[in-house]
Amino acid sequence: MTIEQLIYNHAQATPQKIALISGAIEVSYEQLWKEIELAAAWFSENAERGDRVVVSASKNIDFVYTYFGAHMAGMICVPIDPETNETRLKRIVDVARPKLIVGELRNRGEYDVIPFSDCKSEYSLSVNYKFTDTFPKEDDVADLLFTTGTTGLPKGVALTFANQMAAADNINTFIGNCADDVEMLALPISHSFGLGRLRCVFTKGETLVLLGSFASMKKFYGEMERCHVTGFGMVPASWAYILKMSGEKIGQFADQLKYIEIGSAFMPLENKQKLMSLLPNTHICMHYGLTEASRSAFISFHNDQEHLMSAGKASPNTDIAVFSEQGESVGTNEDGEICVKGGHVCSDYWGMPKEEFKKDFFGDYFRTGDWGHIDEDGYIYLVSRKKEIINVGGKKVSPIEVEEHLNEIDGIEESACVGVHDDVLGEVVKAFCVCSKEVDFEEVKKILFKKIETYKIPAFFEVIQELPKTQNGKLQRLLLK
Repeated sequence: MTIEQLIYNHAQATPQKIALISGAIEVSYEQLWKEIELAAAWFSENAERGDRVVVSASKNIDFVYTYFGAHMAGMICVPIDPETNETRLKRIVDVARPKLIVGELRNRGEYDVIPFSDCKSEYSLSVNYKFTDTFPKEDDVADLLFTTGTTGLPKGVALTFANQMAAADNINTFIGNCADDVEMLALPISHSFGLGRLRCVFTKGETLVLLGSFASMKKFYGEMERCHVTGFGMVPASWAYILKMSGEKIGQFADQLKYIEIGSAFMPLENKQKLMSLLPNTHICMHYGLTEASRSAFISFHNDQEHLMSAGKASPNTDIAVFSEQGESVGTNEDGEICVKGGHVCSDYWGMPKEEFKKDFFGDYFRTGDWGHIDEDGYIYLVSRKKEIINVGGKKVSPIEVEEHLNEIDGIEESACVGVHDDVLGEVVKAFCVCSKEVDFEEVKKILFKKIETYKIPAFFEVIQELPKTQNGKLQRLLLK
């Protein structure tokens, strides 16, 4: 069974049930399936099964049709942020070698981008196409989600339909959402978290309310009330913003909200406790995971009050163990690398030899690159990040990507970026720069704004005489923390 087949089943069982709401637009499950078939027919006319399709993952209804339609036509989707910069886009294209790029891209560069509105067949489905006999196979690759690699080169995480279904089952089992729920989606859906919420809703036959972002509190609360929203996902930075802009207003929905899922990023203890006090009966869940192994652990704030600074316990159908650098299992409360096993763990890195991919495993356990331990009660505590990725409000930033652009600026000889603590976002980027002359860093920010996403632009700059390096010349960023 795949998520696409479940959507079809809902369209047959409850055709008039509302699947999607976007402003004044409401789409039933029957209409959703028809639109998916129209998109599938278009892809069948314009590409071959197994071709990759880059899809700009903007939160609109046409994205939903296009994404699932491409799957139904046998395509492999490559969801990307509409704000993706030209450098990253080129690297993704070089690895994925897509047949088509569809959606809305701010920095399209040299590439042709087909609007969502064009991705629909002009032919009659009743005559030309029926896809219900050709649902995707579980072992086929569904998506390539590109990480922000520590080497600067993004890895294409290959997720099969079975991986996606396993992850959705694990998440839904823990959260406990059901067909009667109405979920608001204000997260970016180019990332594993938001895209995962989309899948979770449709596996259960719920209603999904599309919201652009958390920027407008008036719209956020307006849709909460109008659509009778019973759940939503957010990152810790979103809760900090909601609290700052609207105080305790969310408490007015305490009897309405059944669940909230929070993404894995730093969240101050006082912010967790405040949310708990305002929503005493809501199942507030926070996950730990990564693109390769989505939502591998969960904590339930109200049920796990004594362990609020942990990452929780392994998700349903998931096994988490801690290994030494030599790949040996370590004991209770002993630090090592957090490793994950389960059906949700990715099947491959696109274009990477299998033997290379297997280096990221200890046996059947995927190596997360995070350091920590598991206590005697089974709670996972993260001690530090072994990797150097910077987590800005739930969005991952490669230091090398930012450094490459900094080093192109006149006066900056070389640079190194690290994450530093921020009360709202968890982390922000700080750049250490070796300069050959005086540099105006406000001008540097303006230059970077044209090249990279806003959240990747350093919040702080520090001029330094020399960057720490190994004898072989390898940059040691962690020494700058």
